[in-house]
Amino acid sequence: MLGINGPEFLLLLIIGLLVIGPSRLPEYTQKLANLVKEVRRMASGAREQIKEEVGIDIDEVDWKKYDPRQYDPRRIIKEALLEDDTKPVSAGAPGAVSAVAAASAASAEQRPARVIERLPAGEPAPFDSEAT
Repeated sequence: MLGINGPEFLLLLIIGLLVIGPSRLPEYTQKLANLVKEVRRMASGAREQIKEEVGIDIDEVDWKKYDPRQYDPRRIIKEALLEDDTKPVSAGAPGAVSAVAAASAASAEQRPARVIERLPAGEPAPFDSEAT
């Protein structure tokens, strides 16, 4: 409670009682009670207003769904990488080495050859005056 421990709170309470005095103590106690009632009334009114405007009850909201800690990029990437149907095998395993080599050879065969078009020597690159 605001960084005040038990003995400090009691000391502040005793000092407050001495400053206020016994004659004004019932008046201030009533003011404190009215303040607490007003704060409770405002809180319940705010809850009802949210329920009317949004259409949901605050107690029924699943707050875990909105927890920003669940969106840790490292966790999301790790889950996406490990989402594979096959079990991860260590790189030194004999089956894994041959499977990786076969997969890379198959993918190299399937890729089309890359075509690079070059301008003749001395010809300037095309320039679009509207693009700049």
